[in-house]
Amino acid sequence: MTEVERLKEIVEKLRAEDGCPWDRVQTHESLKPECIEEAAEVICGINILKATGDAENLKEELGDLLLQVMFHAVLAEEEGLFTFEDVAKTINEKMVRRHPHVFSGVNFASDEERHAAWDAIKKQEKAGKEWHADYLPGAFSEATELIEKAKERKGF
Repeated sequence: MTEVERLKEIVEKLRAEDGCPWDRVQTHESLKPECIEEAAEVICGINILKATGDAENLKEELGDLLLQVMFHAVLAEEEGLFTFEDVAKTINEKMVRRHPHVFSGVNFASDEERHAAWDAIKKQEKAGKEWHADYLPGAFSEATELIEKAKERKGF
């Protein structure tokens, strides 16, 4: 069993009837504060690494952020939406598609040409889903509010 498989089993156990009452009632919505807080703590871990060379905090905080990803994937699987494997497959395919110069032997004459190709690929991926961007300003505002609440909880 891989550690990722073990993490999935742990989250599933936490969500089980005989698991943790707090974890059992969580939803995508209720976990927004934890998600944004863990992302901020990853930034802290990166800053600690830069300042001290110590990677332990970054490793721990990346684990906490991975827990958030796994938790949301388990919730989505319970809801019949998608699995963690689907999440991994989606990002794998996106990275390969957006890097034809790495994975498909395409040669770009310049950085500008490579960036233009990236933009064109991304535009093609988003075709018909342009309306998704309409939700981004609200998400940034909500993230800002969640960060402020996290700062309060942490005593800042």
